[in-house]
Amino acid sequence: MANIYDDVVEVARRTMVLFFLVDTSGSMEGSKIGTLNQAVEDVIPEIREISENNADAEIKIAVLEFSSGARWITENPIPADGFEWQYLNAIGLTDLGKACKMLNEKLSRNSFMSDVTGSFAPAIFLLSDGAPTDNYREGLELLRQNNWFKKAIKVAVAIGENANRDVLAEFTGNEESVLSVHNPEALKKMIRFVSVTSSQIGSQSMAVGGGSVDEIKSKQDVFVEQVNAAYDNGDFDSDDDFIEW
Repeated sequence: MANIYDDVVEVARRTMVLFFLVDTSGSMEGSKIGTLNQAVEDVIPEIREISENNADAEIKIAVLEFSSGARWITENPIPADGFEWQYLNAIGLTDLGKACKMLNEKLSRNSFMSDVTGSFAPAIFLLSDGAPTDNYREGLELLRQNNWFKKAIKVAVAIGENANRDVLAEFTGNEESVLSVHNPEALKKMIRFVSVTSSQIGSQSMAVGGGSVDEIKSKQDVFVEQVNAAYDNGDFDSDDDFIEW
């Protein structure tokens, strides 16, 4: 007699892409880009574990660097269990507008969001220490019309005193999603917090009481709540009281 469980088929998981948009302009040279490289490399195992233990979605990672122009480090999103961080170098300008245009091209079912099992809205993590040197508004306005971008968790880390928080807030859509750091320890802590928290929130189904997350609370709102809770708990304060950059 056949076992009734013999025909049970594992349900395919959806995917959630975590995007790293990294400013690799000349002002990032030295400890900034070095700290960033090490911090992202260190947090990848945690993202991998979140993905492995997640019944809702598999997390994939995509990396776009921008300086004089922009370049995809990953030709396609790579599953977290097979992703290895490639160390980035810093040189050149800060072409954020070009990065926005290139991101917009990939946020499509014809490109990075084409997984046959379906995709959750992505989490987009922007790191920058300066101000755009190109016409960023043209690229950003194009990106803002993208439905995947509208639904995404968007967060930016402003590295050092010269980071243009106003521009970063235009990218994320609100000031609360722009997080400032002023020294290497704070940057490492923030990269871990943002990477882990956005991965956890972004890769889970959040239907409540039969309604969708859009009807109840957006994942962006949930992320901001987690940020505010972390600040209330003093998780970031001690490292931001002095400036090394």
